[in-house]
Amino acid sequence: MAFAWLPGAASHIARGAVTTILLIAVTTLAGTFLSILGAAGRRNGPVLLKRAIAWYVEVIRNTPFLVQLFFIFFGLPSLGIRLDPVLAAILAMTLNMAAYTIEIVGAGLDAVPGGQTEAALALGLRPRQVFIKIVLPQALKVIFPALTSQIVIMMLESAVVSQIAVRELTYEADMLQARTFRSFETYLVVTMVYLALSMALRRLLVTGGRRVLGAGVS
Repeated sequence: MAFAWLPGAASHIARGAVTTILLIAVTTLAGTFLSILGAAGRRNGPVLLKRAIAWYVEVIRNTPFLVQLFFIFFGLPSLGIRLDPVLAAILAMTLNMAAYTIEIVGAGLDAVPGGQTEAALALGLRPRQVFIKIVLPQALKVIFPALTSQIVIMMLESAVVSQIAVRELTYEADMLQARTFRSFETYLVVTMVYLALSMALRRLLVTGGRRVLGAGVS
């Protein structure tokens, strides 16, 4: 009978979903933090730093995420750097997300009128205070929809980390399919789970954004 296997597999699917949620939670925090630093450095840093950030963005954005993941997990051991699969997945996802969101955050920073920075400096605020208290909140409000979409995309791309045996949702689906030979039912259920996770994540981000950044976030 179709889906008769589902009750016994629910715990595996739930475990995979929890791992996926944890991966994107850590990646969102780390990736957003790095992107803010990268965008600020690319905007106001010394020439060498600007070039290094630009090179990093170009390399990551113009190579497949799977290749980046394999380089970190299979390539770095050749240099004596061995990472746990979960740590390798988080590092790859964070570096990938940061490269894309640096451009997004940079666009938000450029959208803030320069006169506000000049006025704040004239009032005696330090450059760091101006950036954190005045420029960054306005920039995040402008780019929040794009940032939300990038986080959801990264959550969906996390399926790739099943290739290095991270026991997230896709990995659990592959294992279930191999045991039950119910490919259609297995991947249909997992597709629905991904859809639910995406919708819930987007709603959570929008709600949180409105509380933190104020009205106008959508």
